[in-house]
Amino acid sequence: MTFYVENETDTEFPFSVEEVVGKVMEAALAAEGCPYEAQVNVLLTDDAGIREYNRVHRGIDAPTDVLSFPNLDFEAPSRFEGFKEHTADYFDPESGELLLGDIVISAERARAQAEEYGHSLLREFAFLTAHSMLHLCGYDHMEEGEAAVMEEKQEALLRGLGIVREPEKA
Repeated sequence: MTFYVENETDTEFPFSVEEVVGKVMEAALAAEGCPYEAQVNVLLTDDAGIREYNRVHRGIDAPTDVLSFPNLDFEAPSRFEGFKEHTADYFDPESGELLLGDIVISAERARAQAEEYGHSLLREFAFLTAHSMLHLCGYDHMEEGEAAVMEEKQEALLRGLGIVREPEKA
């Protein structure tokens, strides 16, 4: 498993971004039964940066919290069969790893949402990473049933890592 993290902001996190990305990525791939070593790129940007990605790639001229750019065309979520027949399209020629795709996270939105939802920045960052990893594994949330599946999977991943919402302080 390989991941690359680029932070184009001056945001400092009270935890190791690389450690969190690695743990969430590993847990997601194990939970989804990925039979390959995989590779993911993660870009941390600000609201202006993610707004530009959102405008260019989705036609939405607004910032968002996380964007996912899957490299794979799944027949069904986490159905990893058939990719070996297209090695040149889906696997890194040097490492042999499955190229899952790219994640772009707005550090600004992550911090704001952590405050808004009353939990730690660690929990919000891990949540956004888990959410995006599920997209890279073929999940979506455009329909109500799909959204419920993703929500349960995200929460299960985070619970398994011990990254839960802190109880509200009185």
